[in-house]
Amino acid sequence: MYPRAITRSAAAIALVAAAFVSFACSAKTEVASQIDMSAVPRQTGDSIIASQSVNGDLTFRVEAARMEKYETDTSTYELFPAGFDVYTYKGPDLETHIHSKAAKHTDIRDKEEKWEVFGDVVIMNYLNGQRMETDTLYWDRYSHRIYTHCFVKMSSPQGFMQGYGMESDEMARNAQILHPFDSFSRLEEDSTYVDTANFIGPVLK
Repeated sequence: MYPRAITRSAAAIALVAAAFVSFACSAKTEVASQIDMSAVPRQTGDSIIASQSVNGDLTFRVEAARMEKYETDTSTYELFPAGFDVYTYKGPDLETHIHSKAAKHTDIRDKEEKWEVFGDVVIMNYLNGQRMETDTLYWDRYSHRIYTHCFVKMSSPQGFMQGYGMESDEMARNAQILHPFDSFSRLEEDSTYVDTANFIGPVLK
């Protein structure tokens, strides 16, 4: 009598357990199906450093504290949410440094590639002694141009300018503010300017 009762109890327990497992698995599948995979990074990385050289000479370097890569049906994009720095070089000298709080790189398959940096953007061209500040900056890789539609402040040995909208080559060598206001120029170029990025010692006479 007891073995038969035990067998029936074991069968009942097994049936309940199977039903529970089936319910749990179906619940997990339902929850998983509701996750938007395009909102989940496919790849992450910390302390990112990338560089490019031509004929042994460093041309640019990129540094970011964190990178998150996402994919959708039509494009892929990388976010750099914890700071972004780009350094470009002219020969052995550091020419341009772009710093921002965050950046985004978008690659729309078979159509276009776009870079944008945003949040307290500072663009320094050390060889020209030029500094620009804005909120958002775009880089067109194919035309080798940088531009913005936001408010811009620009200072250099030639004077100070501010306004809305800016266009320049990607090295920030010939930046032009499109709609300037309340700006001023120096009558003579400031001869006291020093390239602090590449200065390595006193000038010998």
